[in-house]
Amino acid sequence: MPVAKQLSVFLENRPGILARICSILSENSVNILALSIHDTVDHAVVRLIVDHPTKALLLLENEELYVMEQDVVVVDVDNRPGVLADVACKLAEADINIHYAYCTATQEQLHGCLVMKTDNPEKAAEILSNFF
Repeated sequence: MPVAKQLSVFLENRPGILARICSILSENSVNILALSIHDTVDHAVVRLIVDHPTKALLLLENEELYVMEQDVVVVDVDNRPGVLADVACKLAEADINIHYAYCTATQEQLHGCLVMKTDNPEKAAEILSNFF
């Protein structure tokens, strides 16, 4: 159960900005593994997990973007009803708070990917590694 570095990039919420950061990363051979966007009235928070987080951080900061780095837990989960409830219950039993999460899977996939920001990512990863 890996703990990964996630980058949160604060961007203006207007056309072309996401394309710009994605292009910067791809032109420098940085692959985006996970992406989440939360919008507000005039800004967006783009959360990224990439294959080269330090390189991506430097590239984005070089563009004068505000970037924060966080540790998140990345879990490969079965694609079935109840699995998210199971994860949430296991972490609640350990008194670990989930600040936010995002996940994805298509109906055809046997497994999905769950990304969670918790108040104790190392402990959460350890608990879930015993579960999955």
